[in-house]
Amino acid sequence: MREDTEKSAVCNHHRISFLGLLVTLGIVFGDIGTSPLYVMKAILHTGETIDESTILGALSCIIWTLTLQTTIKYVCVALRADNNGEGGILALYALLRRLKSKWIYILAIIGASTLLADGIITPAITVTTAIEGLESISPDLPVIPITLAIITIIFFVQRFGTESIGKSFGVFMLLWFLLLGVVGAVSITSYPMILKAFNPYYAVVLLTQSPEWFLILGAVFLCTTGAEALYSDLGHCGRKNITISWAFVKTMLILNYLGQGAWVLNHVPTALSVNPFFSIMPQSMLIFAIIMATGAAIVASQALISGTFSILSEAMNLHFWPRMRIKHPTHVKGQLYIPMINLAMYIGVVIIILLFRDSSHMEAAYGLAITITMLMTTLLLGFYLHSKGVSRILTILFMGAYCSIEVIFLAANLSKFLAGGWCTVLIGGILFLMMYVWVRAMKIRRHYISAKPLDDYYQIISDIKTDESIPKYASNLVYINHANQEGTVDDKLLYSIINKQPKRADHYWLINMEFADTPDTLEYSCETLVPDTLYSITMHIGFRIEPRVSLYLRQVVEDLVASKKVDLKSTYPSLRKNGIPGDFRFIIIHRVYYPESSANRQQNLLMSFYALISKIGIDEPKALGLDTSMVVVERVPLIINQRNRSIRRITQIVDKKEEQKEKGCL
Repeated sequence: MREDTEKSAVCNHHRISFLGLLVTLGIVFGDIGTSPLYVMKAILHTGETIDESTILGALSCIIWTLTLQTTIKYVCVALRADNNGEGGILALYALLRRLKSKWIYILAIIGASTLLADGIITPAITVTTAIEGLESISPDLPVIPITLAIITIIFFVQRFGTESIGKSFGVFMLLWFLLLGVVGAVSITSYPMILKAFNPYYAVVLLTQSPEWFLILGAVFLCTTGAEALYSDLGHCGRKNITISWAFVKTMLILNYLGQGAWVLNHVPTALSVNPFFSIMPQSMLIFAIIMATGAAIVASQALISGTFSILSEAMNLHFWPRMRIKHPTHVKGQLYIPMINLAMYIGVVIIILLFRDSSHMEAAYGLAITITMLMTTLLLGFYLHSKGVSRILTILFMGAYCSIEVIFLAANLSKFLAGGWCTVLIGGILFLMMYVWVRAMKIRRHYISAKPLDDYYQIISDIKTDESIPKYASNLVYINHANQEGTVDDKLLYSIINKQPKRADHYWLINMEFADTPDTLEYSCETLVPDTLYSITMHIGFRIEPRVSLYLRQVVEDLVASKKVDLKSTYPSLRKNGIPGDFRFIIIHRVYYPESSANRQQNLLMSFYALISKIGIDEPKALGLDTSMVVVERVPLIINQRNRSIRRITQIVDKKEEQKEKGCL
């Protein structure tokens, strides 16, 4: 019932209404809405001569980057590539993995890992830039300590959820964008010729004649860093709300950029020593502007942190990441809190702030991560368009155009590798390696799971149930079946029931878990294999649904009892007399990899890394949402290939007297 209410609330946000548009402003545009804080400042620090042609060219690049990248690619194309209403690079991959391409997952994990790296860098640069506005009042104010204090508060409150704070995000961001637009428009009046920047001619001239055009492009790209988040938040707000809101947001952003450009051209001698964003503010509004900028930075940081939790939650169900403990601090649908990730992100943000010290140095690390993510999204969108029957020519033109644009942006950001880009590559590289190892290791484990036809064992299981010489193990015995083929069962599961210790029970339940390509699927099918004895349940779980096997099994059993397909009353007379149901016990088969079982050194190394990565996750019972008091874990070896080597036979020690006696008898 609660889930239905939550879904209804979300659907209401999808409808075009003032409330829906307001919520969209608060959720979607926090990241891209803070870009005016640092984009123009980054352009001015490229070393290019500050004159009219440079500023007009840079502004023209900004306007057309926002148009080509954000408006056309993401708003017009990507938002239509939805997976049952959900967006983002992993949701897009889930749509495409049915294509059975062997390497397409590489694109997904590269994009996801760099997007996660962006989630660490964004809070650092946005909050630092906002607090640096205090230097306009007094250069001696402690920017770094204040920034660290705000960052600490942001990450600390995650454990409590942001339901109450989040409701005010939309109103705040509306005021923020109005502030950007109004102040920018007022500043434009001081240099109306700045409006010539709408002409792409000035962008072309700058890129063809400027010796620093590479660096300028790297700075310009920062204006569209929130575009990927726009796509990821599709499921929260809906395509129409995002599209309409973007028209307003884009207008306000461009007005502010033009206003900053006008101020720079009016104050060329001092432009390099200040942040143009705060300089266009009237002196009487400076404190207010700093407070608003700090608030916008907090909203952007909150959006990226929540987005990181959501991405990793999806990655867990797609088998890209180990299962971790997930909390739901509020009743808001989709709001997650992953304690370990929250701590890791906090440490990462603090290190970046202390390492780079100011936002100018962070800019070099910022753009590189999101450029790679956008490039991966473009490639996946190309596959999506092809799968939807879009003509090959149009698909090639789309991929060619945007791959060219993003490769140029990537090269421009790579030019700042030594200045800070290495940090992005390091964080993203570590995350990619972890995801790659996890995917490969899971494939190896699945490959070596041996399955047997289940119907060959119906009679044996029925005989064990009626064999009273075997002590009853449990009233209801539940196994997670990892066999992939329908009608088969994991051979280690059968070994557990029959050979290891014959386990007598009233009912045997086999649970098959299938993670669907859709986000919110939560369905089951149940098959009675042996009446009143053996049941097979298949749970279909979407990649955004947290598996809670105990809860789902209880619901399935309630349905079966209500339909009188199963009698769960205890077989113990004293308990049955009082209508008490039998107990449930879960058996988890945990396969342990032993490197000595394989001669493949590469495989051994990969599985060793897998063992290390798995330590950051939780064990399988907790990962499946089982009541751990009713779980038994049986460890078995994951046998791979035995080495081809002769085994020396052990020799029996024979007593000499006995040997002589035997010879005498002969």
